[in-house]
Amino acid sequence: MTTESALADGVREALSVDAEAFAERAAEEAEIVKQELRDGSFDNHQSIVGFEYEFYAVGDGRWSEESRAGEYALMRVPRRMLELMGFEKELGLHNAEMCTSPQPLSDHGLRAQLAEVRARLEAAENTAGVEGMRLVSDGLWTIPPAGETAREYLTDSVEVDGVTVAVNMSDSVRYHAMANAAGGEGADGAEPDGGDGTPAEPAGGAEVELSAPGVSLAADTVMPESLITSIQPHYQVAHAETLPRHFRYALRIAGPLLALGVNSPFFPPDLYDDGWDGERVLAEGATENRVHVFESVLNARTDADKVRFPRDFRDVETAVDRVAGDETLIPMPDPGGSDRFDDDFATFRTKHGSYWRWVRPVFEGASRSAANARIEFRPIPGQPTVRDSIAFQAAFAGLMQALAQREHPVIGLDWETARDNFYAAVADGLDADMEWIGRDGERTTDADALYDDLLDHAEAGLRTAGCADDEAAKWVAPLRWRVANRTTPASWKRDRVRARLDDGDDFETAVHDTQREYIRQQADTLIDGGFSAWTDD
Repeated sequence: MTTESALADGVREALSVDAEAFAERAAEEAEIVKQELRDGSFDNHQSIVGFEYEFYAVGDGRWSEESRAGEYALMRVPRRMLELMGFEKELGLHNAEMCTSPQPLSDHGLRAQLAEVRARLEAAENTAGVEGMRLVSDGLWTIPPAGETAREYLTDSVEVDGVTVAVNMSDSVRYHAMANAAGGEGADGAEPDGGDGTPAEPAGGAEVELSAPGVSLAADTVMPESLITSIQPHYQVAHAETLPRHFRYALRIAGPLLALGVNSPFFPPDLYDDGWDGERVLAEGATENRVHVFESVLNARTDADKVRFPRDFRDVETAVDRVAGDETLIPMPDPGGSDRFDDDFATFRTKHGSYWRWVRPVFEGASRSAANARIEFRPIPGQPTVRDSIAFQAAFAGLMQALAQREHPVIGLDWETARDNFYAAVADGLDADMEWIGRDGERTTDADALYDDLLDHAEAGLRTAGCADDEAAKWVAPLRWRVANRTTPASWKRDRVRARLDDGDDFETAVHDTQREYIRQQADTLIDGGFSAWTDD
């Protein structure tokens, strides 16, 4: 049996799962989760931090036509290489993902996170280098594989025994099942308090549409989502009952933190619609297209807009009900065969796998002692350097500590305003008009006042977690530099494309050469440097 046939068999098995029974099991298991919450199983003696870090691979070698040095075309990562690197597969064959070991929120814990990322990434880069590859930390790739267009790479698919298989997608049944499942029935797009989990009827053939300012791409599968890569800080609350309050704060800081991290202002040039030249892209394009990609591609297969800015929830049990009642897209079979603590709610965990929100609650644990209730913060794209990436992790964790402890009044910011702040950041980055409530309770739209307050509280939270004053300041310093210089990775890219267009380059050349400059700068700074070193003196 070929790999493709085995994959097709797996997809058919997944799509043959009784969706109604799956939804019923998820609802039953939600009650188990709620009982474990009442029993204190998800409580811990202190806050814990973790991190997910996604990359894409480009050619950077001298041994093959595909990996010509200096051109940095996208490359597929051999599966055996992922295993050697200790990384996990993601949606596209060009992707690789690292997950750190959870650590206590403290100076030592953050140092451990930084050291683990650096150590594992350095080893991975050494392994990739032997094969003429480089891993790139970025928000959205723009140079397609050698000899292919981005459109061809993202839309190439075949039919195998009646199952649509994306040629350049990882051999994960879940990913390919997404390509062969249609949306559910009866969902109205509102954030539910519970819901009956009305399942989707498995049915292939629905078309995906990537939609962003200047880009409209139709595809048979969700493969266009593999354009994007991100970092995802995790914050595990010490007491699960405090999750709703922390979550409410996380939504209010989402826009301001995203505005600091924007890093995907350009698509591969061959994806732009007719009439969108470089001037129009610079004038009307978004600074964070990653959000448009994720929302449009994955929402195309759902009725309820599963990828969205979520609403507040009033108590932790409501959070559980929302996961259980979320629209079912992929009623995967129970894998079985392990003895994890959270196997008692394995279907609920599977349901959570497609609970796509920009900020989301998670309840899981391999053992009872490791069980945790946490917040996954998903808005931030991949960053130019490891140091800048961990700065976001530290700032997010510090804010989760300080804002709740100090009862910061920004919790009273209307949810609609927090949502508007988020999408304003998507459009305009640090130039966005955002509203904030300062520590004095006064509303402000002044960016300097907003970020002084935000980053002061991030440092304060780190100090309460055990960081010395100077260490807390160092963790947050890369973000303060961005505010002071009004510079983000997206603005860095836009400035360089602008300069190249002014020098007479066509748009494709300007975008590709800017991307090559980004990767060359990153080659010298990814592990040990910082983004601030990229700017001219």
